[in-house]
Amino acid sequence: MPVPQGRGLVSRSLLRDRAYAALRDAIVAGTLAPGERLNDTDLVAWLGVSRTPVREALARLEQAGLVRTKPGRHTIVSPLDERAARGAQSVTAALHELAVREAVPRLSAAELDTMRRANARFAAALRRADAEAALAADDDFHQVAVVASANEAVRTVLEQFTPVLRRVERLRFSSLSGRASVAQHDRIVDLCAAGDVEGAVAATRANWGTLLPLLDTAPARDDPASASSADDSAPPD
Repeated sequence: MPVPQGRGLVSRSLLRDRAYAALRDAIVAGTLAPGERLNDTDLVAWLGVSRTPVREALARLEQAGLVRTKPGRHTIVSPLDERAARGAQSVTAALHELAVREAVPRLSAAELDTMRRANARFAAALRRADAEAALAADDDFHQVAVVASANEAVRTVLEQFTPVLRRVERLRFSSLSGRASVAQHDRIVDLCAAGDVEGAVAATRANWGTLLPLLDTAPARDDPASASSADDSAPPD
């Protein structure tokens, strides 16, 4: 058979995805703080990949709103932006509602059990005040319906917007304010098990709506004029 063109594309894609995931997780966790400069050379050394996957990952992170780039000068971690977070919450909530609507008729007993186990891990993480484990368990809980919906468009858009919200949710799951979600998750599972599509959708809407009060505490959007002047005075990397 003819040898396909583009040798090395698979490994390059994996490197890019690995770089993206590492940078995304560091930004969401706060290891890379809002406003922090991201230097290509430092990132290459940290991630152990070449400059190309790093730059591709940064471009993807910019599309997600997690970094800001001034071409030829520097890249920074985006400040927490209330307007961007509210936009991400609106899109994310609507897509999770759609995923549940499409998933309920398809959910198996095994998938419902997976949701219950994820919620148990979620509750345990909250008791330990382990925000990282709580976020992971919350992801696992909601991902069951996303996968069961078999809607690739939902999954793709959620991958873009969810990290913006996760930066805010870390604050919520580090406090007692996240504990109401345990009961909300239980209700979602019960309604899904009963085949109550509209009830499960409404419960999902209520669950994602609990983020809205927390968004009020997010720092206001940077003043564009001051940000522009700061960029212009900053030396290039």
